Amino acid sequence: MDTDREHLRLLAIFHYVVGALAAFFACIPLIHVAVGIIVLIAGKQGNGPPAAFGWLFILIGGFVFVLGWAFAATVVLSGFYISKRKHYLFCLVMAGVECVFMPFGTVLGVFSLIVLTRESVKPLFGQAPA
Repeated sequence: MDTDREHLRLLAIFHYVVGALAAFFACIPLIHVAVGIIVLIAGKQGNGPPAAFGWLFILIGGFVFVLGWAFAATVVLSGFYISKRKHYLFCLVMAGVECVFMPFGTVLGVFSLIVLTRESVKPLFGQAPA
């Protein structure tokens, strides 16, 4: 039982770390937003591409940025729930979703799935063992 608690504690910490990394990498599309703004400014001066091109960069870059930050927030929230031993199903689903964020999320997601599906861990979350 102490091993399970230690593994859950480590999983919570690593969720915070991967969430911070995901938030950092989610800021990369802000470069596209900046390029879109530059294109809009250059288009107003008459020597740049059409304004629709700039808006396309801004909208897609902004959407990917918001999507990345939402993912990072849910990873951190999953780590919080693991540390509090609440919302077992949410943590389990997020462990699967984290596998998309390669390579760090994949490693964390697989280890989270391994630990969370143990029969000895389910009672810690208030779940009845199968």
